[in-house]
Amino acid sequence: MMNNGTRPRRLALIATKGTLDWAYPPFILASAAGAMDWEVGIFFTFYGLPLLKKTINPAITPVGNPAMPMKMPFGSERFQNINWAIPNVITHNIPGFDTMATGLMKKMFKNKGVATIEELREMCMETDVRLIGCQMTMDVFGFSKDEFIDEAEVAGAATFLEFAADADISLFI
Repeated sequence: MMNNGTRPRRLALIATKGTLDWAYPPFILASAAGAMDWEVGIFFTFYGLPLLKKTINPAITPVGNPAMPMKMPFGSERFQNINWAIPNVITHNIPGFDTMATGLMKKMFKNKGVATIEELREMCMETDVRLIGCQMTMDVFGFSKDEFIDEAEVAGAATFLEFAADADISLFI
């Protein structure tokens, strides 16, 4: 879709989180905009940077996320519609709870036909979304370029700002 008939629309996203629930928004928005022939760039920084690794396995934690619904497919059909309101103080102290919550959310997404993070990332690559890894974050956390997918650019904030300066929509996620 063209912006005023002169150039494609442009979307600039900043992805700062790499948990399962926070990995979806930038990839969903970017893949949708890419499919609409928009120019898209995602700047992955701090905890979002690992989403560019060759192998990713994002997890989720209910701790500190009181809005997370616990209405998940626990066990048999009769338990699937129960609202499992479990206080953060308890979830924080149950060994393996984060692993269980991650598995349940992935199962729920699969049952609902939602693409995986890897599939969404692949869609982004197929539609030429720029996947820009923050050089400073790489240096701070000790990552090297060979840990990331080949399609990932490594650049500083100035490179992303040049792209974002002409964006029709800019989002910090």
